Amino acid sequence: MNKKIKVYGVPGCPFCKRTKEFFKSKGLNFEDIDVAADHNLAEEMVEKSGHMSVPVTEIDGEIVIGFDKEKIEALLRS
Repeated sequence: MNKKIKVYGVPGCPFCKRTKEFFKSKGLNFEDIDVAADHNLAEEMVEKSGHMSVPVTEIDGEIVIGFDKEKIEALLRS
């Protein structure tokens, strides 16, 4: 499985942590993007998702808002 995964989040966010731990538990590589540290990346996240809340996960161009395990697993299978 060679999916391009990005996780947009902020430090201290429990759902961001849960999302990243999920990918780590599956042995999947992902880009961990701290939107609190970079305003341009925060704007990129909002532009892609239409949301200002975190986490926002992008899997091969598909967006997942929050830690939606079922949707994430479905995208990983596709």
